[in-house]
Amino acid sequence: MARLFLLVLAAAALSGCAAISALDRAAEPQDVFEIRAPDVAPAGRRDIDFVVEIPAASGAIDTDGILIRPTPLQVAYLPEARWSEPAPVMLQTAMVEGFLRADAFRYVGRTPLGVSGDVALVTNLVDFGAQARLDEDRTVVEMTLVARLVNEEDAAIVATRTFTHAVTVPGTSAPAVLAGFEAVSETVLSDLIRWAVAATAGAA
Repeated sequence: MARLFLLVLAAAALSGCAAISALDRAAEPQDVFEIRAPDVAPAGRRDIDFVVEIPAASGAIDTDGILIRPTPLQVAYLPEARWSEPAPVMLQTAMVEGFLRADAFRYVGRTPLGVSGDVALVTNLVDFGAQARLDEDRTVVEMTLVARLVNEEDAAIVATRTFTHAVTVPGTSAPAVLAGFEAVSETVLSDLIRWAVAATAGAA
């Protein structure tokens, strides 16, 4: 069964309100978490070079802050924790690791590192955040990723698909919210890898 590991890199307990300023977050020690790649069973090797681009994302998501919205129009971040890298970069790393574990392609690389391949995975991270439902003492965590496979020789789109998954966790504590991120990331990334492998079958 595929699993997604949430790795604690450093620990320091903090107290305070649900959201703090960027200056406060930079000055205070925080727990650092990392989304890791899911384990996906190999599905047959494709004889192509596969490149994973950094997901495009809005400014609210393109940060190492763990996004939690007190209301649909407000943007805040967990005060006691952060991602190990800006979320799009962290998820690019998880995608690359996942494709490598699946052993589905002749080569798997990432941009921007001067790498060119046969097929590129171009994604848009539309949502990667939590919505606090304070009146119900629960939190909804959602991830939405729009993916396109692009033939690098002629820029033709090979396939496109939107992946979205949401989970509801009890309470609004950091451990509960992080468990939600773990769950949605595992589902979306696993589905993405399986889809990309299947969609490139004719490109080998």
